[in-house]
Amino acid sequence: MKDRIASNWQNSVLICRKCSKKLDGGFGPEGDERLAKAIRKHLALKKGRKAAAGIVEVGCLGVCPKGAVTVVNGADSREWLLVRPDADLDELCDILGIAAPQHR
Repeated sequence: MKDRIASNWQNSVLICRKCSKKLDGGFGPEGDERLAKAIRKHLALKKGRKAAAGIVEVGCLGVCPKGAVTVVNGADSREWLLVRPDADLDELCDILGIAAPQHR
């Protein structure tokens, strides 16, 4: 493999799409957003490889908690998080090691 594409990601976060769909939102200021979108908005992150961090919804991770979303920190994948809709997004982002991009 010779081709490579650069990204601006400092970290990547995997969020179970199936868990998010089961909760039908529950995150964000109004409680009506999926976790991935709520984190992106909370940190003012762009989407895709030009974002400061990768917030990626993936297929089922196989944990399937009731009333929570399974989240994996790509930099620390040995411990997975079960995030409930009432979670504090500032605290969650600190745990995941992701922050808002620094503006110059």
